[in-house]
Amino acid sequence: MRRVLVTGGAGFVGRHAVAALVARGFEVHAVGRTAPAGAHAFHPADLLVASQRQAAVRAAGASRLLHLAWVTEPGRYWHAPSNLDWTGASLDLVRAFHEAGGRRAVVAGTCAEYDWTAAPLLSEPGDHAAEAGRFAEDAPCRPATLYGTAKDGLRRILASYAATAGLSWAWGRLFYLYGPGETPGRLVGDAARALLCGQRLATSEGLQRRDFLHVADAGAAFAALLESDVGGPVNIGSGHAVAVRQILEGIGALTGRADLIDFGARPLGPSEPARIEADIRRLSDEVGFAPRYGLETGLAETVAAWRAALSNAASAP
Repeated sequence: MRRVLVTGGAGFVGRHAVAALVARGFEVHAVGRTAPAGAHAFHPADLLVASQRQAAVRAAGASRLLHLAWVTEPGRYWHAPSNLDWTGASLDLVRAFHEAGGRRAVVAGTCAEYDWTAAPLLSEPGDHAAEAGRFAEDAPCRPATLYGTAKDGLRRILASYAATAGLSWAWGRLFYLYGPGETPGRLVGDAARALLCGQRLATSEGLQRRDFLHVADAGAAFAALLESDVGGPVNIGSGHAVAVRQILEGIGALTGRADLIDFGARPLGPSEPARIEADIRRLSDEVGFAPRYGLETGLAETVAAWRAALSNAASAP
């Protein structure tokens, strides 16, 4: 059985990636502070402590690595100094993995690496449905945040290291995610919870279009990418940007509380891109992966999950 070492396996994306890897016949070894459900083995470690992560890599003896762990706290991760810690730890992790006999590594990147100034601004007049704002993997990278810069820098160094060391590697660039189990601070989860609780939801006009992918599809895409031999950056998104307003209206209809949505109550900055969309031809044509969830089905599942979670919490002693 092929053995893979997964970091961040208990996280929002990671738990779906673990399930997808198991379904593909991998023996999953997880490393981190929390053991994910479904993993065959767990190696407890603080990944920011060199001795602990290196010991976990040696103990796992995996031929493949899926590195998802990073600072992810909504609203904080964009400029958190710990991005620097994760950059250094990730470089050492991949090196330790390869030097222990590892042959292929897949690391999570972000659409925030791209130069978003190439997209039309929401404040600009005209038709924003053109190709501007649709990013292929060879689009220029000029991140505007510490998070995006840290990821972009890590990618560049790993690309050079992999070429020198003979390591097979790929970089999965995530776009926007949603799904059951979102932590507070994410659009879909916050909206579903607020409306199900009968709370007013202050939001922008919602005209900005974003590429949202169900988290289960994101996890499955990483599993497919790891199993493939495709190298370099690969976008992981739905391939279709939709207006945030459409998403919120969908949640309003599913909860029966569209009357609680206050569109236009919150302003957007003048530099807000009108469109951020993934070109997923590499994911589709080379990796052979297609998302399973359409937006309507995904939102319905997500709202149902939050309704059940809130009901269970209310009935708990």
